[in-house]
Amino acid sequence: MGIRSILSKPLAAWVVKKQEKWTRNPVKTQQQVFLELIKKAGATKFGKDHNFSSIKTFKDFAAQVPVREYEGFKDYIELVKRGTENVLWPGLPLYFAKTSGTTSGVKYIPITKDSIPYHINGAKDALLNYVHTTGKSSFLDKKLIFLSGSPVMEKKQGIYVGRLSGIVNHHVPGYLRGNQLPSFETNCMDDWEKKLDRIVDETINQEMSLISGIPPWVQMYFDNIQQRTGKKIKDVFPSFSLLVYGGVNFSPYKKKLMESIGKEIDTIETYPASEGFIAFQDQPNQSGLLLLLNSGIFYEFIPAEEYGSENPTRLTIGEVETDVNYALVMSTNAGLFGYSIGDTVKFVSTSPYRIVVTGRVKHFISAFGEHVIGEEVEQAMQNTLLKHPEVSITEFTVAPQVTPAGGLPYHEWLIEFISLPADMEQFANDLDQEMVRKNIYYKDLIVGNILRPLVITRIAAGGFINGMKKMGKLGGQNKAPRLSNDRKFADTILNEFPA
Repeated sequence: MGIRSILSKPLAAWVVKKQEKWTRNPVKTQQQVFLELIKKAGATKFGKDHNFSSIKTFKDFAAQVPVREYEGFKDYIELVKRGTENVLWPGLPLYFAKTSGTTSGVKYIPITKDSIPYHINGAKDALLNYVHTTGKSSFLDKKLIFLSGSPVMEKKQGIYVGRLSGIVNHHVPGYLRGNQLPSFETNCMDDWEKKLDRIVDETINQEMSLISGIPPWVQMYFDNIQQRTGKKIKDVFPSFSLLVYGGVNFSPYKKKLMESIGKEIDTIETYPASEGFIAFQDQPNQSGLLLLLNSGIFYEFIPAEEYGSENPTRLTIGEVETDVNYALVMSTNAGLFGYSIGDTVKFVSTSPYRIVVTGRVKHFISAFGEHVIGEEVEQAMQNTLLKHPEVSITEFTVAPQVTPAGGLPYHEWLIEFISLPADMEQFANDLDQEMVRKNIYYKDLIVGNILRPLVITRIAAGGFINGMKKMGKLGGQNKAPRLSNDRKFADTILNEFPA
């Protein structure tokens, strides 16, 4: 064993011990975070505008600070972008994480000297939890691939602006930097396809043990390696033993990824966001991600069906229940207060608090009042694939077809198949029945002959990747929408890349 793997074990034990302390006192922990945030931001423009000096309880806060999406912070962020200090948080942020919003265009999410350590520690602690729980640490002695956005940043009014994964790349701990691939120069490339070719050049002959990235882009990396070598990934990288991922539901990608690897390997799911590092999988092979309650973020949860209403119920950590869909709201030590991140989550455990991400508050289909969400379509697909083991897919998305050329409207499932069903009609029927079981409103529409059963449309190989490329969203942290209430993305790939 090398020095990194040896030293990681006592460090992992120390991190887990600290973690257990706050998981035993979740309500008290969140209360302390809340009071610290209110106190520190009291003298900022936002704090004065919302009378933070009078806030003593969460009830006071909820009365004075409405839930906002990014648009509600835009005026404050514009002030910060001009170099104005003490707007959302004391001083100026160190960084703006630049993201592509679906409704707000480009977003600039502040990251401060107080919040950046938690972005780094979240990923580090996820690995150390794995070491402590499994006893496996030798992967730290070999090469590690991080498929991330470019670390190149521009500086505006004293604030560095870049992609979150690129910002975090600058803070990789020194003891891991010597193992890290690809090179800084390669990471700086903007063209994803050229960058991927260069990453393969730099890694194909290395002793890789860990690969981290969003599943569809990891799959592209694997495909590129297999095209060059004709080998399974396990034969190219015999030491590869751990896949770290986040950003999307893993289930639709797992089968193809493991087939590409050629064996089952361990995985760790993480939940990083530009607004903060929210959760990670602390127990291998168990559903749910440990919600990080001691990481500079105060959480609120709005029952999903109330989201967007005039006076939604705003719950704190001690009030949530398992198996209820909540919109996630955050107040952070980067200066965002009552901020709706746009995700929905469910708790699978309250001792400790573990969540699964169920979708996006604006990624749903409700063209007829059915309000189908991402979790439902993903589970329906997963269950249908179990019934049809001969079938393998690359990607899929779902959109409503409200005005078909003939017949009743329907939900269109655009699927990029690797291997086709033996009976496509039966596959579609099984998929539709899964949706009927998942969503009572969808069932009523089908039974009531308002909708006809779903329709599957095949997309050509590479269609989703090419569609993302056409939309300028190839690589990095970008991912295809699982479903949407309009046809913008669906029509892009359908018109350009039908099978």
